[in-house]
Amino acid sequence: MERFTKSKTMVFPREIIVGHNATSQIADICNKIGRGNTVLIVADKKTRKISGDSISKILTKANYNVKVKIVSAPTVSEVNKVIKYAHKNNIELLLGVGGGSVIDVTKLAAYELSKPFISVPTSSAHDGIASPRASLKHSKGSVSKTVESPLVILADTKIISKAPYRMLASGCADVISNISAVMDWELAHRLKGEEFSSHAAVLAETAAQLLIDNAEDIRPDSEESAWLAVKAMIVSGVAMSVAGNTRPASGSEHMFSHMLDHLGPGIMLKGKKYKKPLHGEQCGVGAIMMVYLHGGDWRKIRDALKKIGAPTTSGELGVSKKKIIEGLVRAQEIRSERYTILGETGLTEDAAKRLAKITGVI
Repeated sequence: MERFTKSKTMVFPREIIVGHNATSQIADICNKIGRGNTVLIVADKKTRKISGDSISKILTKANYNVKVKIVSAPTVSEVNKVIKYAHKNNIELLLGVGGGSVIDVTKLAAYELSKPFISVPTSSAHDGIASPRASLKHSKGSVSKTVESPLVILADTKIISKAPYRMLASGCADVISNISAVMDWELAHRLKGEEFSSHAAVLAETAAQLLIDNAEDIRPDSEESAWLAVKAMIVSGVAMSVAGNTRPASGSEHMFSHMLDHLGPGIMLKGKKYKKPLHGEQCGVGAIMMVYLHGGDWRKIRDALKKIGAPTTSGELGVSKKKIIEGLVRAQEIRSERYTILGETGLTEDAAKRLAKITGVI
């Protein structure tokens, strides 16, 4: 009999608190962690006012020595500033209070410092609030690094529901795109023998299906909508922890999204520039097309996104038709080692045009 030598490490959040006024529990959570008395709150100027200041007051009242570091962008430079500040002030616990950018900066800083990290999202534009991954920018482009999942996730639905609805819709689209990501992963397993975790895949699909099934109930100014969305994002993050990689939630649709980022800003219309598309919005549109390529029910994806209010066309996304085509043709350049429905050479321009037209993206 062949000797069994397989080994795997999975790191999950110790606690996940989601609900109304969850921020009030922050002192109790820090007490449970028991890693020290000096706490660093990382936020941007806006999220400091939204939640950071109130958290600081709660922790100060509970006799914690609270420091605050303001970050301005999701860059490696900002991560290094947080690390330097943490060393200087002997920080023992980090709290990322903000959207995905703030949380990713804090996540990587905590990982480099070997310090515990609490994720406190003030919005929910993508599943990074719970994932073991940090996406950042540097001088040569963007970089995605494997880190550890947050030790604790504290998601206050009262606060998240007050963030711009576009961010919540984008986060939902990001999770719904798990459908195409899992299809890609299964394909790579069948054709390339890539390791596949059925448990991680089921979790990722379950998170997506939760939002698809409840798409009509996800709407603006609704704390229940925030509750549904954040729960799905956390399950998606846990799926990546189970897999030990981003496969359950990142496939060809994410390659497409990252290529659009690489190609530059949105289109101009009569001199007025569209808002820059959000990551989850791009992934949702990408998922419509990638599920079509897989022969899946792409209309179900499109219809769920429409009900939620996420973009399903190039015009709604704010990206030119030309860039959609180029994004599809060049998407495989993003992670050429990761096998997806795009194959090893990507799509031809004619195939990309046909795909985008059939699915109504252009």
